[in-house]
Amino acid sequence: MKQYGRKGVMLAASLSALAGYVDAVGFLTLGGFFVSFMSGNTTRLGVAIAGGGGAAALTALGLIVLFVVGVIVGATVARRAGEGRRALVLAVEAALLLMAAAVFTAGHREAAMIAVTLAMGVENAVFQRDGDVGVGLTYMTGALVKAGQRIATALHGGPRWDWWPYLALWAGLCAGGALGAAAFVRFGGLALWAAAGVVVCLMLAVWRVEMRERRVGGHVPVSDRQGD
Repeated sequence: MKQYGRKGVMLAASLSALAGYVDAVGFLTLGGFFVSFMSGNTTRLGVAIAGGGGAAALTALGLIVLFVVGVIVGATVARRAGEGRRALVLAVEAALLLMAAAVFTAGHREAAMIAVTLAMGVENAVFQRDGDVGVGLTYMTGALVKAGQRIATALHGGPRWDWWPYLALWAGLCAGGALGAAAFVRFGGLALWAAAGVVVCLMLAVWRVEMRERRVGGHVPVSDRQGD
């Protein structure tokens, strides 16, 4: 995470919070299934297979497939745009969330979750590097492992603060989940409009930075520079 600088870490933590927010909305809408946390859906798939729950198994499997399709779309967009240019990936995510919010508002709750799940898959391409995920934004097991490893390194004389970006990702997801649940309980499907609005704002902010870099002839995203 150090290579992304402070601005990159802030963007990643914001997107993790967004993933937690949206996942809480999806969880409550779908009655215990996830739209960004595919490990949970995989466990539910296994339990459903063992217990003969055909409908639950199909729901879990369908969400997993949709998420992977979203990852493929996001990765393709990142490759075409250039992996250092993130605004276009965020624009695709924003479009999907806006679509989901509109469909949900029209009364098609489950159908809206299709676009939401695709959007969460797309999000993981924001920090893509050389075709691989640079930062996992919708799942935190790896981040917690890395945080623990960096804390152990610090305790043995290594860098003292290398663990905090990973903890920030986890904290963002947790806070976003709490906010998403509260928003859904109070506003229902309207909560998705807020999520879409946040992504639009992040996309515009990233786009402005990228345009400034192009004008000055830079090739390294500001959020990837050391010390930012």
